[in-house]
Amino acid sequence: MAESEPSYIDYEAFLDPSFSPASFANTLVTSTNNASDTPLDLSTPLSRVLFDIQEVDTHIHTLTTKSALPLLAHTRDQTDAGQQVLQAVEAQVTALTEGYRRLEKDVLKRWESAEEIRGAAERSWATVRLARAVGRCLVLGRQLEGQLLELTGRAVGTAGGGALVAMKEDHRALVRASNTLLMLRRMFITTDDGEEGFGLDRVKVIRTLRSDLVTPAENTIKARAQQIVNKFSLSTLSMDAGSVGATVGQSQAASAAASTFAQAEDAKARVVSAITALYLLSPTPKTTIPVFEFQPELLLAALKGYIHTSLTSSLATLIRGLSMLPSLDRSLQEVSSRCQNLVALEALLETLKPPVHPFLSHSSASQSADSETTPDSHLSTSGYRLQTKNNLLQPLLQALDTSSLPSYFWRSLASALSSKVQEIINRGGVSARTLRTNRDRLREGIRECVLKGSQMPSNSVIRSGPTMGANTHVVVGNWEREAAVMVGSITGALGK
Repeated sequence: MAESEPSYIDYEAFLDPSFSPASFANTLVTSTNNASDTPLDLSTPLSRVLFDIQEVDTHIHTLTTKSALPLLAHTRDQTDAGQQVLQAVEAQVTALTEGYRRLEKDVLKRWESAEEIRGAAERSWATVRLARAVGRCLVLGRQLEGQLLELTGRAVGTAGGGALVAMKEDHRALVRASNTLLMLRRMFITTDDGEEGFGLDRVKVIRTLRSDLVTPAENTIKARAQQIVNKFSLSTLSMDAGSVGATVGQSQAASAAASTFAQAEDAKARVVSAITALYLLSPTPKTTIPVFEFQPELLLAALKGYIHTSLTSSLATLIRGLSMLPSLDRSLQEVSSRCQNLVALEALLETLKPPVHPFLSHSSASQSADSETTPDSHLSTSGYRLQTKNNLLQPLLQALDTSSLPSYFWRSLASALSSKVQEIINRGGVSARTLRTNRDRLREGIRECVLKGSQMPSNSVIRSGPTMGANTHVVVGNWEREAAVMVGSITGALGK
């Protein structure tokens, strides 16, 4: 056997995994040369390597020659086994291929078709949803148009003789139109994916609706409501002219005498509708907040404007009366009537609860309402605050930083009046001498003006009741301090 033949080649060294050709060559060169020799002799190690290669080749040739038949038989066996495995694998691959084709036909192609159908269905649903939202906006727009016609009272249709029939103005359309605008506003702001108004901003008819109808209609409603608030007067809320006529003059007394209880109630309802509309149309935050935290900026601006107008007019009237003392009584009556308007406005706002707003949370308001139903014996100070907080007066008082509107009116008027009186005194002349001469009359007239202006006649529909007399007044507080402030603002400039 070849394994028993001796060989000088160390096969184990060559077969060792840690064998390094460079290390073997270095060992071979150093073993055939002296370290002191300058020229290296490489022919000897090269010859040895060639002899080793020839020996290995001869050994391989000998082994393959002697073991040719076993090697061929082993190779044939391996080939036959590979063919058998290949045939078995090919059968499995063929079965898998057929299964995949069947799955592709039954599942994949159907899934692709279903995916196309799903995409078409999603696009169709988005189209239907957008069309539904557009249709809802158009319906709301048509509804808003009708409500504007009710509000403006324009002529519609023809009568039998061909004349136009005028539609009566309906102030309640203010509230209905405001709610319609809120619904449209909700449609316009819910534009995120999956929300009701998604995609509306890309529809031209909606952009036209918003610019040509919704925005002008909102401005019209705001202007109309502000106009009603600015025209608020106690004379329109009185059932007769008895007590009002003695205060505001003959012309207003005649007008008040012509008003009936129904007309006074209608005037009150008109103001309530305007206040409600301004509350609803006031800007709201993007997030839902409790109703008691909401500040109706539009309503507060209108009410502040009304109070500012009353203060400006009253100041001008008083300055005119002080400059011409014979007309002072009439001026004081006008100022007193304007303060009575504020008393009536305060009483009206106190009776009004915040209307239901779709963008606000009313859970806290309902809890406050529940606290109002507790017996009087169980009402604490905090319970009373909850009870009085749930009305439209509190936001206005907080904005003005005052406890009542009459107090704010008299104190603001007094602060502006002192400098004006000082100007009259500094100018001198008849007016200044007359004021100094009639100081006691001024003091009594101003005090009576403040006390009368802080009272509200019982014939007002706001505070009328079965137990009140025909000519009685409702005193809503002790106004001696405000009277003293007003008297001091005038007499203080007159000196002693």
